[in-house]
This record gives sequence, structure tokens and C-alpha cells, in this order.
Amino acid sequence: MIYTAVAISLVSVLVALVRFVKGPEKVDRIVALDVVSIIGISVILLLATIMKRVIYIDIALVYAILGFIGVIVVSRFLKRGL
Repeated sequence: MIYTAVAISLVSVLVALVRFVKGPEKVDRIVALDVVSIIGISVILLLATIMKRVIYIDIALVYAILGFIGVIVVSRFLKRGL
């Protein structure tokens, strides 16, 4: 079941990357990149479950924090029009 979840997550990454490439506006691309980040976190957590490694959960947490901060920075950058 977990391998199926990993496969579905990888397919959804491809769909989000298509939106990232085709996105007509910058906001669409930012949201697509955030979706790819969230799916990446879920894949890391699924791999932690498969491999029975607790350290991967810490890596996913750090990746989530950095992804959140990155989206905030980019959105503020676009808001100011720089």
C-alpha cells in the first residue's frame, strides 16, 4: 500500500510540474512549486516508513520549515513588485 502511495505521489509531482511550466502567472508557478514541496515532504515521510528510519522525519520537518519560509519570501518579493 505504501508503494502505491509513493507512485501516486510521484505522478502528482509530474502534474504539479506541468502546472509550474504552463502557469500563465507567477502566482500559479509559486503555488505549483509549493505543491511540489509538500509532495516531496510526503514522499520523504513515506520513505521513512518504508525504511524504518526516524531521522528522515527530522529531515522532512526541516524541509517543511524551509519550504514555508521560501514561499513567504517569494510572495513578499512579488508583492513589492521587485
